Amino acid sequence: MTTTPEKPQRLDRLERWTEAPIVDDAGVSEPPADEPDFLQEPPPRPPFGRLIPAPRVFYPSAGLLIFFVAITAFFPEQVGDLIGRANTNVVQELAWWYIAVVAGFIFFCIWIAASHMGSIVLGKDGDAPEFSRVSWFAMLFAAGMGIGLVFWGVAEPLSHFAATPPGMPSADAADRARSAMNTTFLHWGLHAWAIYAVVGLAVAYSVHRCGNPISLRWTLRPLLGDRVKGFWGDVIDVIAVLGTLFGIATSLGLGVSQIGAGLGYLRVIDQPTTWLLAVLIICITAIAVVSVVTGIDKGMKWLSNINMGLAAVLLSIILVLGPTVFILSDLTTQIGSYVQNFFQLSFNGMPFEQDGKEWLGWWTTFYWGWWMSWAPFVGVFIARISKGRTVREFIVGVLLVPTLLTFTWFSVLGGTALYQETFGNGGLITADGSVDPSTALFELLSIAAPSIAVLLSVVAIALVVIFFVTSADSGSLVVAMLASGGDPNPPAWVRAFWASLMGAIAAALLIAGSAVAGDGNPLAALQTMAILLALPFSIVMVLMCAATAKTLLSEDRYRLRKQRAWLAEQVAQEIDNSRG
Repeated sequence: MTTTPEKPQRLDRLERWTEAPIVDDAGVSEPPADEPDFLQEPPPRPPFGRLIPAPRVFYPSAGLLIFFVAITAFFPEQVGDLIGRANTNVVQELAWWYIAVVAGFIFFCIWIAASHMGSIVLGKDGDAPEFSRVSWFAMLFAAGMGIGLVFWGVAEPLSHFAATPPGMPSADAADRARSAMNTTFLHWGLHAWAIYAVVGLAVAYSVHRCGNPISLRWTLRPLLGDRVKGFWGDVIDVIAVLGTLFGIATSLGLGVSQIGAGLGYLRVIDQPTTWLLAVLIICITAIAVVSVVTGIDKGMKWLSNINMGLAAVLLSIILVLGPTVFILSDLTTQIGSYVQNFFQLSFNGMPFEQDGKEWLGWWTTFYWGWWMSWAPFVGVFIARISKGRTVREFIVGVLLVPTLLTFTWFSVLGGTALYQETFGNGGLITADGSVDPSTALFELLSIAAPSIAVLLSVVAIALVVIFFVTSADSGSLVVAMLASGGDPNPPAWVRAFWASLMGAIAAALLIAGSAVAGDGNPLAALQTMAILLALPFSIVMVLMCAATAKTLLSEDRYRLRKQRAWLAEQVAQEIDNSRG
């Protein structure tokens, strides 16, 4: 008679993920060094009851940011000039680094997902996902659907059509349109979401699998060991806080510029000056603070649901009233073109183009820096909603689903604009060949749906305002968690403090940019600071990849050893049973 033996105690413990030490059959404990990180004792939780649980992160972050806002407020021209020189001498020289490291993030994600490590669960063994797959996909898209998509949805394809990127095909209008959409898909496609996936995977494994606090320092524990509890851990969290605040401030600056342009289009105001935009930032930040104080359930979730509905309505109306067949054909064609030209687009450092460095500094380098600045915010969010997913499911979902939805957004808005310029009467590009990013959406609405253009413009302005509020609300939550040692429910006053500081940074950078460039281009300082602050965090992200690979490989080897041991015991017991 053949019987199936029970699983060995060690394999059963691996599946149950208890905190008891591993003991072999002889009663001898295995060396802790042989254990993967998810079996080691999690660190003690910070004293969340204190007013400021992590003062070594909170005070340096707050102090540096308040100092920056104060200096910018008192000396806007000097700060603006300094940022301008940084853009010329530093930012334009960083393109090669950002191009290489972001491409590396994509290949890292593909390697992890395709390997045996992809079957590891982001949680305790046996944990089921907290959300259905449809809800999870919707929240992933909501994480990346923000002010940037509304601001650049029409403006970026048009900008690249009006001035083709150096070295790309531009023989006729069709070539320029294809180059424009290829470049737009590059900036908003897999590269952006690979950046988010790297941080999200590291945080999800650290928090859900290892039981660590929600803090980026613990993602580097496999490399730094207990040093993450001291100075270097504080440095990592401070870098994440500073980068996140400047990244979100950049989005807020873009959003308020579009709000001002929309109000000017509706003739509510004459001309949106920089000081008027600063006042708008103060007013909308006040609304965001109210949302923070009302709580995440009453405030952010309510506003997020409204905004996703408004975005869907706006997209559907333009798709139906615009050149529908052309939009769908363009979407299909451009996805194929993106895949076909993926490697050329990904590694295009433009070394032989005369204006290559300058163009990359204003576009690709800016985007990679902007996404890295947003990575702690988006990464922590997608990590929180992904408990119970496998590593493979997490990476595939994060890379593909938001990317396809983003491509659809740009194909509808940008494709309609390109159709108007290529086959219609034009009117979206000025006589000197320039595109105003702040007004491009409203001009398209007046052409695509003239009878309801005013109504759609109001919807678009409401969309940006609510995105402003939800970005400040959810961003302040993540920053407050990072600055509070990983407290998942930081006090309302701490979140209100960081939300107010985001608005102050956005206003200060707009004023500094305007002091140098005038009201014509007040966004330059925002873009430059997003790139500069992302540089140290890009190094942290490279270390995250190494730490994540190390700990996942360690767990994978551990599982294989236990599986072989269990199989050997099975065979031995089968032999004993057959002899008996």
